[in-house]
Amino acid sequence: MTSARSALLLAGLMASAGFAHFAAPRQFDSIVPRSLPGSPRAWTKAGGVAELALAAGLALPATRRASALFFAGVFPANVKMAYDWRHRSTTARAVACARLPLQVLLILWARRADIQDVRRGPAGLGG
Repeated sequence: MTSARSALLLAGLMASAGFAHFAAPRQFDSIVPRSLPGSPRAWTKAGGVAELALAAGLALPATRRASALFFAGVFPANVKMAYDWRHRSTTARAVACARLPLQVLLILWARRADIQDVRRGPAGLGG
């Protein structure tokens, strides 16, 4: 699969996740850590906006690296969430723990698309 195609597929996945934050916010509200200030819905909406921005960044080769770095940047938050939720219900713990390997896969996927772009040179035309 070409890097552009792979990146667009990942961008579509992220856009779907972003829209889901608005279409079915209750499921996201329930995983917002209670220790965060403000309402869970505000954090859900902010997360949806961030995922949509991330999708746009992945779709454009010039911003793909920043998007890949974003995935890596939020990984510590997912680790903290898994730790903080260790005493919650089995379902909540499973959700928190499942995010860890998923996040690693997303980092690798975005990074691979970016590396392939770099090897192709400007505008993906070759080095």
